[in-house]
Amino acid sequence: MVMSLPADSAHLPTDEEARQPSERVDLSLIVSQAEGDWADGDALVVAIRRVAAALSRHPAGTGTQGREATIVLGSDQLLRRLNATYRGKDVPTNVLSFPFKPRARADREGDRYLGDVVLAAETIAGEAAQRRLEPVEHVQHLVLHGLLHLIGYDHETEAQAVKMERLETEILTALGLKDPYASSSPSQH
Repeated sequence: MVMSLPADSAHLPTDEEARQPSERVDLSLIVSQAEGDWADGDALVVAIRRVAAALSRHPAGTGTQGREATIVLGSDQLLRRLNATYRGKDVPTNVLSFPFKPRARADREGDRYLGDVVLAAETIAGEAAQRRLEPVEHVQHLVLHGLLHLIGYDHETEAQAVKMERLETEILTALGLKDPYASSSPSQH
């Protein structure tokens, strides 16, 4: 199943907004279900697009405007294979990000395409249950985390981790979601 709409498609414009020409084009997403048990696909896609639009509107996400990314809804088995192949870790993980690297400087697609974020259904469901989170909110957090990786954020050092966690918290709480770091240990990366 592949679903593609602008990231802010969950936002219905007010009459005033509809009359105003929009200068900003949010991050465009393709959401693709490759594997795994993903319940309520339509609501999940709306939630994913909502967090992508929020990133696009945040100062940290200005580089995402008018760009594209793919969110792959996968399984633990898929993430385990990818994690073993690309990170040398033969275990499933909740999210992996693959920034797009154009082969040639003249590759125009590289100007727009950020890369792929791949999620594991079973690991995410287990983490959400363990942390007493709504699964869709945990997915939103991990999509945001993955998108931040695509635009250059990382958590290899303590300072990088603090900065990235602060951005995630700002963006998610602005959407009315819980601070993912308030009462739980940091998620697997």
